[in-house]
Amino acid sequence: MSDLSILFPGQGSQEPGMGRDLAEKWTAAMDLWKFAEAESGLALREIYWDGDAAAMASTDALQPALTVVNLSIWFYLKDSLKPAATAGHSLGEFASLGASGILSAEDTLRAVCLRGKLMSQVANSDHGMAAVLKMSQSDVEDAVAFGASESGKELRIANYNSPAQYVISGEKAAIDAAGTVIKERKGRAVPLPVSGAFHSPLIQEAADEFSAYLGKLHWNSPAFPVYFNVTAAPESNPERIKEIMRSQMTSSVRWIEIISNQYDAGVRSFYELGPKGVLTKLLAANLKGKEFEGKDIGNLEKADSVK
Repeated sequence: MSDLSILFPGQGSQEPGMGRDLAEKWTAAMDLWKFAEAESGLALREIYWDGDAAAMASTDALQPALTVVNLSIWFYLKDSLKPAATAGHSLGEFASLGASGILSAEDTLRAVCLRGKLMSQVANSDHGMAAVLKMSQSDVEDAVAFGASESGKELRIANYNSPAQYVISGEKAAIDAAGTVIKERKGRAVPLPVSGAFHSPLIQEAADEFSAYLGKLHWNSPAFPVYFNVTAAPESNPERIKEIMRSQMTSSVRWIEIISNQYDAGVRSFYELGPKGVLTKLLAANLKGKEFEGKDIGNLEKADSVK
């Protein structure tokens, strides 16, 4: 039996030239880029193969482009890989839906094109996100509770990335207030270059529109277990999966639990398909003291090494 999990990264994993080497070798990958460009109405290859950092950080372009890269690597390797499980971080979860067959590749790309567009439209200069480093989960929870209470504004933990890395999301006044506790407890808050308070109730309006769209798609049972951000657990019922994904945009990403739960289910090898290796770097903190293999596969050379 396979002990392999396929991980797909999310927003923040973009890099210049991503996916180009594979697309220029393999027509199927180039076709995904062209499909996403037609759906999004954006020159994605121009932005990511020749553009600048500011253009690449734009949510409406980033979400379809990164999903194309993630899925391209999966489809290129899928005959060589026999996963026991998959998971994707935030946006990356949609690549898991496409890889496992829950959604078709086309519906996956249509969904992320709309998701990116809706999330870019909720831009609000009073909202933000910050990574919190070098603090325990209980200390981060204390900081969030203090920040929300002190400011009277919305604040929550958006991402439980590792025992040493969390992301908080909400109104900037609450993030600033939380900084008092973070500083007292020797932690560090790093503002993230995002346009809104993602994975929080502050983007509920966008989530409602996206939820209505998801209801129109055709959902299938997964070919292998998908561990979901909202529940940190696998689910095989298509109707239940659809409901889970409807709440994904405003719910926390429970990544620490996902990796722990996959390990407990027998996973020992984690292959990250996508640029930068962000999730691979988190494995050491999430599986401290445990035996595992982590491999990031973000370009054609690395993909060919496991094909």
